Amino acid sequence: MGDNSYKSWDEQRGKIRTGIGGWKIGEGVTIRGYSLLGELAGKVSWFEILILNITGKMPEQRLAKWTEAIYSCMSFPDPRIWCNQIGSLAGTMKSSPVSGITAGIHASDSHMYGPGTVPASYDFLSGAMQQHQDGIDVKKIVEGQCRRPGTQPVIPGYGRPLAIGDERVLVMNDVTEKLGFEWGAYMRLAREIDQHMLKEYRESMNLLTFIVAFLRDQQWNLEQIRQLTSLVVTAGVAACYSEAYDKPPETFLPLRCNDVEYRGVPSRPVPDKE
Repeated sequence: MGDNSYKSWDEQRGKIRTGIGGWKIGEGVTIRGYSLLGELAGKVSWFEILILNITGKMPEQRLAKWTEAIYSCMSFPDPRIWCNQIGSLAGTMKSSPVSGITAGIHASDSHMYGPGTVPASYDFLSGAMQQHQDGIDVKKIVEGQCRRPGTQPVIPGYGRPLAIGDERVLVMNDVTEKLGFEWGAYMRLAREIDQHMLKEYRESMNLLTFIVAFLRDQQWNLEQIRQLTSLVVTAGVAACYSEAYDKPPETFLPLRCNDVEYRGVPSRPVPDKE
């Protein structure tokens, strides 16, 4: 590498440059030109501040309320759910709430379930929209997701483990309409695919695809959507951590040695030393 390869790094050495804001010690905090303590704290919601930090723009209050409803819909206090189970295990071991709850949040970043599925859903909807604009109908778009002709299509964001349909989508449909949002192009396409999938394959749109389609219509990009959804399981994990913490230690899913079914090599004598 030549010296020019390091030029951008050298320009940043010993300095932190930010356009977001910062803390003036003893004076206050600014976020995107707003005074956190003078203009925001106690006057706008936490979700408004979150969206401001992610996008750089103060959102409409109704978008913050929509986001809060999404977080509420993801607040399942069920220790059987994989990320919540980690919270329960942390609680039963008396780990700190920060380590236990954040471990559960980290576990939600999965390629199969939770906010980790956002990129796949985003990519599918992007491709589907391009095909739709090119005149390809929904049936053909869905058939293009079949691994072989005549098989069940595998579409990111359409389907749920253990359940048919997603009751959270029904709730968010109602919330979205009550807040006065109109259905944009991505949401209309996502719902059309949803109706076709339900009719032909008994699978339907899940909440994460609803989120992606809605926010794409609000002109959000992939990374902004990922950042907004990164903490959606927090309340459910916290609930399970709290319950397990309040019980006697190690009482969440304890096991005896004979609870484990061993299927390995059968017992055999240890050879004598030569």
